[in-house]
Amino acid sequence: MTTHLVTGAGSGIGAVLADRLQGRGDHLVLLARTTARADELAERYPGSQVVVADLADASALERISGLPEEIDSLHHVAGVVELGCVAEQGSEVLSHHLAVNLVAPAILTRRCLPALRRTRGTVVFVNSSAGLSANADWSAYAASKFGLRGFADALRAEEVEHGVRVTTIFPSRTATPMQEKVHEQEGRTYDASRWIAPSTVVDTILHVLDLPDDASIPEVTVRPVLPRAT
Repeated sequence: MTTHLVTGAGSGIGAVLADRLQGRGDHLVLLARTTARADELAERYPGSQVVVADLADASALERISGLPEEIDSLHHVAGVVELGCVAEQGSEVLSHHLAVNLVAPAILTRRCLPALRRTRGTVVFVNSSAGLSANADWSAYAASKFGLRGFADALRAEEVEHGVRVTTIFPSRTATPMQEKVHEQEGRTYDASRWIAPSTVVDTILHVLDLPDDASIPEVTVRPVLPRAT
């Protein structure tokens, strides 16, 4: 049975991805920050393996036990965002972004590499358009996402000899609870119809997973059709 490890399955892109993968009859390994969220995921995805680990806690990620010996794909979907200008943002905000958006994927990837090598599997980093260009008030988030892109590039170069494929997906604004929170921080009205549907990003991920063995997609950018409202 094909096995996928997914972070961020509680909502947004991660939830749609978990739905689709389970619908294909695949086995899911899901990370949950709390036992309460773990219970929710276990009920929603019967038969899945749910692991409790806070992505902000590097030591907890190092202590995870019971990971499968074979993993066909690893999906880094979870993330945090908190807008603010450099002059006013405390160091704890930057540290939290780096811990969840960069350090956690790095640790999980290292922990899963032996299992991914056995299957010649795929690592998917759901990054952001903020990992390609940074705007005012996005310094902490963009810094973590720029770092994640660099980590993925290095991983891709290192793991090609083991047959592990690495893809970074850069979605622009997507209609998720995180995007609704961003609009609140920006003081703007949230209109989900203007943004990419989570299912569209998931379609892109599944296309990456279903590629023949003779090809890989290192990076792909997904943008909404409608221009940003002023």
